[in-house]
Amino acid sequence: MIYCVEDDDGIRNLVVYTLAASGFEARGFSDAGSFWRAVDAQVPQLVLLDIMLPDEDGISILKRLRSQGRTAAIPVIMATAKGTEYDKVAGLDLGADDYLAKPFGMMEMVSRVKAVLRRSSGNQKEELLQIGDLFLNPKEHTVSAGGERVALTLKEYELLKLLMENQGAVFSREQLMAKIWGDDFVGESRTVDVHIGTLRTKLGDFAGCIETVRGVGYKAGKQK
Repeated sequence: MIYCVEDDDGIRNLVVYTLAASGFEARGFSDAGSFWRAVDAQVPQLVLLDIMLPDEDGISILKRLRSQGRTAAIPVIMATAKGTEYDKVAGLDLGADDYLAKPFGMMEMVSRVKAVLRRSSGNQKEELLQIGDLFLNPKEHTVSAGGERVALTLKEYELLKLLMENQGAVFSREQLMAKIWGDDFVGESRTVDVHIGTLRTKLGDFAGCIETVRGVGYKAGKQK
């Protein structure tokens, strides 16, 4: 199920219709209130989220999604007005998985949805990844640290998985941007730093497993 939160009736109805015609289940919501009530009843596979909404804006909704364990890992594609660079960067820094600049074509939207869903489900290896008492289970898409479950966003999870799969290998910010956000992503390398920062915060005592290599980038090291 895909949720589209968009206050413009024409855009919302067209998005929901196009998704349904492309084989997806989809529901549309004109405001945050109706969206949150639906989330309480059913957690969606993905959210298409407009930034400008009448009651609670998209950035605030994204913050709430990422702060709650039940919804933290839901892939989110933000819809931003053309030229609003600040909104785009703010959304990505808060954990949005992709963005669409308005006006956008319906086929582009479907392509982005499929790409994000493909990354979130992934062709994942079955092997359990481990650094000390930090575990990442690709099959279950879960992370635990010291026996406690850690709720990560999709991008945080993908960053940690990439580093743990290649323990000891150093990745530059540009390499991480290309591998996690894609070669066509246009943004600043500080987006990587922000996500590494939030990932370390969530890992708590295990934050030291992600090491900064000064002047180069990041690597997964031994538990400290």
